[in-house]
Amino acid sequence: MLSKKAKYGLLALLSLAREHGTGPKLIADLAEQEQIPKKFLELILLQLKNAGILGSRKGKGGGYFLAREPSQITMGSAIRVLDGPLAPVPCVSETAYQKCPECGDEASCGIRLVMKDVRDAVAEILDREGQPLTNAGGEPVVLECPLPEAWRALGIDGG
Repeated sequence: MLSKKAKYGLLALLSLAREHGTGPKLIADLAEQEQIPKKFLELILLQLKNAGILGSRKGKGGGYFLAREPSQITMGSAIRVLDGPLAPVPCVSETAYQKCPECGDEASCGIRLVMKDVRDAVAEILDREGQPLTNAGGEPVVLECPLPEAWRALGIDGG
């Protein structure tokens, strides 16, 4: 399941992609625009900066910005930074592989075979070139329904 941290991180990245090339954006402005708690957003943006996805500038006119073109940043890369591996079980992870102690033979383990297909399908979608920060035409993605409001409407504490 995608964490609240990853959801907020993706919202922030989408916002920065929509305004790419206009200069750095203040955390306070980004937090207000996307309805993300400011202190939580600070930690998220710092993590994305340390991973090379974001850059920052201090002082007047400072803030955060995408360190690369939006088409070169995938949803999968951001989720891995914020939530860790995409794999549902460690024995199919490509970035954090661990053998399952209860598994005698990985090659014939039915659970592993299905979970590998799940991991591959999720990674294929999340790691598509330029997804989700730009659409097929290279234009920044615009969310039609702000996610925190949608979560509240569904009774989920996402905002």
